[in-house]
Amino acid sequence: MKKIPLRKCVATGEQCPKKELIRIVKNKEGEVFIDYTGKQNGRGAYLKKSKEAVELAKKKGSLDRSLETKVPEAIYEELLKNVE
Repeated sequence: MKKIPLRKCVATGEQCPKKELIRIVKNKEGEVFIDYTGKQNGRGAYLKKSKEAVELAKKKGSLDRSLETKVPEAIYEELLKNVE
C-alpha cells in the first residue's frame, strides 16, 4: 500500500492528504503565488480547499506568519474563486 503524504492546513490545523490542499508559495525573490502543481521552489504553506479555511487564514494572518511576509489581497481573492 502506498503512503499518502499528509500536510497541515495553516488555518485550521487539520492534517489532510496533500491532494486536498492548496499550496501557496513564497520564492527567493519574495513573490507570493498559488502553486497548482505543488512542486514549485520556495517556502510553501497549505490551505484546505474550503471558503472557511481561506477566510480564517485571512482573519488570523496565518498565511502571513507561515510565509514570513504580507500576503497580497489578490491571492486571497484568487483562492476564494478556486474553492468550493
